[in-house]
This record gives sequence, structure tokens and C-alpha cells, in this order.
Amino acid sequence: MANRFPSPFDIETPEGAEGWQEMYIYSSLFSENRREFEDSMFWFQDGVHWPNVMTPWDATFFEYALASLSQYNSRHLQVPPADGIAFRILNGYGYLSPVPADPAKIEERVANFTDRAGHYFMNWDDLYSNWMVKIRDLVGELEAIEFAALPDVEDAERVVKSGAGVGSGYQIQENYVRLTSLALKLWNYHFEFLNLGYAAYLDFFMFCKTVFPSIADQSIAKMVAGVDVDLFRPDDELKRLARKAVDSGVAEAFSAGDVDATCEILKSSADGQAWIASFEESAEPWFNFSTGSGFYHRDKIWIENIEIPFEFIRSYIQNLKDGKDLNRPVEAIRVERDRIVNEYMGYLLTDEDRETFQGKLGLARTVFPYVENHNFYVEHWAHSVIWRKMRELGAIMVKEGFWSEPDDIFYLKRTEVEEMLWDYFVSWATPEAPAGPGYWPPIIADRRRKCAALAKWKPIPGLGVPPEVVTEPFTVMLWGITSDSVNAWLGGGDQIEGELRGMAASPGNVEGLARVIFSPEDISQIQEGEILVAPVTAPSWAPIFGKIQATVTDSGGMMSHAAIVCREYGLPAVTGTGFATAKIQTGMRIRVDGNNGVVTILD
Repeated sequence: MANRFPSPFDIETPEGAEGWQEMYIYSSLFSENRREFEDSMFWFQDGVHWPNVMTPWDATFFEYALASLSQYNSRHLQVPPADGIAFRILNGYGYLSPVPADPAKIEERVANFTDRAGHYFMNWDDLYSNWMVKIRDLVGELEAIEFAALPDVEDAERVVKSGAGVGSGYQIQENYVRLTSLALKLWNYHFEFLNLGYAAYLDFFMFCKTVFPSIADQSIAKMVAGVDVDLFRPDDELKRLARKAVDSGVAEAFSAGDVDATCEILKSSADGQAWIASFEESAEPWFNFSTGSGFYHRDKIWIENIEIPFEFIRSYIQNLKDGKDLNRPVEAIRVERDRIVNEYMGYLLTDEDRETFQGKLGLARTVFPYVENHNFYVEHWAHSVIWRKMRELGAIMVKEGFWSEPDDIFYLKRTEVEEMLWDYFVSWATPEAPAGPGYWPPIIADRRRKCAALAKWKPIPGLGVPPEVVTEPFTVMLWGITSDSVNAWLGGGDQIEGELRGMAASPGNVEGLARVIFSPEDISQIQEGEILVAPVTAPSWAPIFGKIQATVTDSGGMMSHAAIVCREYGLPAVTGTGFATAKIQTGMRIRVDGNNGVVTILD
């Protein structure tokens, strides 16, 4: 078996994608002048967040996210062993490599981290409340940005006689710069608490491993389960609306077929109109929810595609008619959580250890909701607004002849959008014909072809030299990358015949028929009692977790979304298998052993 992965410099370009590198900012690419460093590192493809090819503008969030994460580790908090995560784009896919801190500076960093993180942990509730105000204000600022076509003549009162000194040409450029600046601020806010949330959980995790050497990882995770998180709120709103439809006697409207037919029936009665008003109350903000990870402009947003929440509501209405309980088994999970805590408390021999255990557990539970909550406010709500604003701008440029579809704007790099707007401004100010209508269409068409060619390439899971033992905790807990998974990648996925191994992410043991899902568009195919098999799951898939028996994913660790949600729903889960969607086909009978992280193909 090979002992290393290919060098990133040896990876061939897929046919039809030649020159793909020009689609991305140069600093995000592997480069000859950094080759010695890049060849010495271990890189893994981030299938948890970026499982698909990124268009040029979509790469903005990849870059903003990883740079923001890294600065908190290296410059803000000074996390003792970690200096952030290096990131690169290869054949359109995102690759990451954890960068260790200088061992000589660990002691100094410990002191800095203790002081800075300690301040947040001691004042968590106040600082987190302030974060909620900041994030909602930021979304409000994003919503307030408006893109409008440049007028034939500026308004006399507003622009000239007011003494404003600037006009629409300046404003459209400033609005775009403001949009990207707020997007970067958004990602700074994202990591203000997230690294600390993981750090607190990791501290509790490591303490448990020290005092209870044989404890299972999932037993530790279950001690912080049963929490209320806002990421479940969109699904809770769907259930509320389903109950309201049944209770108010308008449920039959959802048998009418499409959304328009349903709404026509609802509008015909006072109860139906009240239901629509209630739906609209839920929609803002809770249906600003992406069907995917939130990182791709192609992902559908519930509030813009209301057939999606309507279909979930229709399904919940049928469940209610069938007498099914829609509630998550929160109480049972909390009972089990408390049982495990009490059991392990009984193993501690000193008051000091018991006090330490309770303190670390209490902190982990306090900070844990943020680990999931931020996902709604950043990746879903705020990103939804940004995608909409970008499409507004794209639609203007369609009318100006720069390209043919509003979404064509996402085939420009973020810096190129500034160049395009400058061209638009100059041609309006002069006035003369802009260069853009002749310049951008062939570039966009070429990039579309390149992205389509790259999408046919199967990303190599790892690049470079893997560590002898994967010890970086976030890499293990979030991405599910362990020494075992790396060895499986090196072996091409060859394991025991008919068996896949991954993270024991949520306990339980079930057998059933597999349903392999590769995109959000396919989730309507899932039948009652099936086992979900997917590259990764998205938060907006929550409504199907009441329908399935278990989950198996290619990517993700103990703290991935799939793992957390399955624990909250009481479903077995095995994550980070690497090859589940390649080895399992829809209709196969499989066994999911969430206690030991094993998936067995029984057919």
C-alpha cells in the first residue's frame, strides 16, 4: 500500500477544463514558489462544506471562511497547538491542511489563550447576546443594500441640489464593495465563538479520556445532547404550520397539488388566509434556509422556492393524520444523557475530580448551542441575502447586455465584478458603449464549460504526506479524518468485503434498505424506514430525519451536522466512511452499527 498521496503538482487537469486556474484568485492555488511547503503538507478535500466544484464568485466564501478561522487561531485567540488551516483550490475543489504552531511558542500561547478564551468563557452569556445583536444588525445592513440600474439623468433634488456630491455611478460600486466587506465581517463574526465552542468541548472531551480511559467518544458527545438550538427552528416551524393546518381545518388544501393551487384554496377562506399569514411570519427569517451547505449559489433557498417547505408541510400533515408524533425524542435523549453523566460521575474517586468534571461539562453545555446555531445565521440566513443581492446585480447587467442570465455573475471572480462595474460606470458617465457586452459572454461560456468538466472529476480525498497519526482534534471531530480513514484512502477504499468503517457518530444498530442521495433535489425520493446514505447532509434536510432509520455519510466526524442531528433524533449514524456512496446502491439492504462505526452490506 502507498505511504503517501499524490503531490498536488502531479494532479492532471480533466479534459475540457484546461486553464481552470484563471477562474480563481492566485493566492488560493498551489504555486511553484510555495512548492516545498505545499508538497510537505497533508491536504484533505473538504467534502463536509465544499463537496462540489466552486464557481469563481462562490470561492469567495471558501476564502473568507478559512482566512477568518485561521486568524482566530493564530492572531486573536492564539490557540496553543494550532496556527490555522491552509487552504487551496485544485480542479475547482477545496483542499485544507491544518498548520501546527511553532513548538517553541506554545508556552507563550498558552498564557495568551488562557487569558483571552477565559474572558469569553467567564462572560459567555453577555458576549453571546451581543453577538446575536451584531449578527442580526449585519443581516439588516445586507438587506438594506439595493442595486439599481444607472438612470438616464440623475435626480435633481436628491443628487444635485442636496449637495450630496456623489451619484448613482459611485453608489452602485460602493454597494458592491460594501456587500463583500460585510460578507467578510460576517465570517469574522462566525469564528468569534466557534473555535471557543469547539475548544470547550475538546477540553471536556480530553478530560473524560484522561479519567475514563475506555470511554467511547459518543458517550462523551451524548453528555451534551438534548439542547435547544436555533438550527432546528425552521423544521419546528414546518411542524407548527402543519399542526395549524390540521387544527384550523385547512389541511385538505395541501392535497390540491402544486403551490399555486394550494394557495388559491387557502385564500378562499378566513382560516386559510390566517394560515398564509402565519406562514409568512415563519418565513422571515426561518425559511432563509439553503437546501445545501449554504456555500453554493446553485442551492435552492426555501423562501425563494416555497414548494420545498410546502412539500415538507404536506408530508407532516399526512403524518399527523396517521397519528404519528412529530416531536423529536428530546426527553428520552435527556434522560439518557443524565444517566450517562451519573454513571461516569460514580467512577470519580475525589471531590476535586467530580468538581472539575461538573465544571467542564457545564461549560461544554453552555457553549455547545453556538456550535450549531451559528450555522443558521451565517451560512443560511446571511448567505441567502447575499445570493439574492448578487442576483439583483446580475439581473441589471443582463438588461445592460453584459451577459444573458442573472446567475452569470457568479462566473466572475469577486475582484472582476469590481472591474465590470467600473466599465459600466465609465460607459454611463461618458457616455459610450461599454466593453463588457463583448468581453464577458465568451469568458462566462468558457468558464461554464470548465466547471462542467471539473464536476466530472472525482476529487482525490488526500494529497501529500499524511501524518503517522492524525491527532489534530478538529480534523478528527469535525471532518472525521482519522488514521484509519487516511489508511483506507491510501488503499483505495479496499476494506473487509461488504463492510465500511467510519466514525461511530450516533449509537444504535438497525437494518434496512439504503437510499443513496447525492443532491437536495433527490430527498423527496426517501421512503419511510429507509437508511439515508449521502456524501454529507445539510441542516435543511431535518424534516426527513423523522422518516429515516439511520444515516451514513462519506464525510464528517463526531461534531459534523449529520452526527449531531442523528444524536438529537435518536438515530444511529456512521459518518466519515469515505466510500459509502460509491459502494452502496439504493435498494441494498444494509446494517448500520452506530455503536462501533461499521456499515455492512447484507445483499
